[in-house]
Amino acid sequence: MFRILLSTCLVACAGLGACSPGTPSGSDTAAVVAVSDALCRPTPVGRQTTGCYLTLTAPADDRLVAVSSPVAGRGQVHESRMESNMMMMRELKDGLPLPAGQAVELKPGGNHIMLLAVTEPLAAGDTVPLTLTFATAAPVEITAPVGQPDLTDSGHASH
Repeated sequence: MFRILLSTCLVACAGLGACSPGTPSGSDTAAVVAVSDALCRPTPVGRQTTGCYLTLTAPADDRLVAVSSPVAGRGQVHESRMESNMMMMRELKDGLPLPAGQAVELKPGGNHIMLLAVTEPLAAGDTVPLTLTFATAAPVEITAPVGQPDLTDSGHASH
């Protein structure tokens, strides 16, 4: 079911970009960033934060600069990295670079979306509406299912 909904979203997003007659293919105003494999974790008991993961492919160089959701007080784009043998997380204040045509994976232990001040607990089977805002491309609205990410495949999905 998740793959069907995601495929439908991708087809709709791709269709939006294709429905701009008379717009040159290199124009930033017609650019639509493709989103796939969206997933948000359930909120831990007693916590009001969660992580969301997805893959973004921009047709031209761009940057994911903001994320928002009606289920959270705020959203941030974060990076995780090892510092002094500890995993550290910090907000990417300038956003996440999206090189043209390259799939950029947001995943556990790497770049990801953090939802803070989540208003209601999120459980497996729920969905989370997200609005992704880019430096030049049009914003993209998606609905991500809530569930646990598959950590057994080293972050690589087979398509």
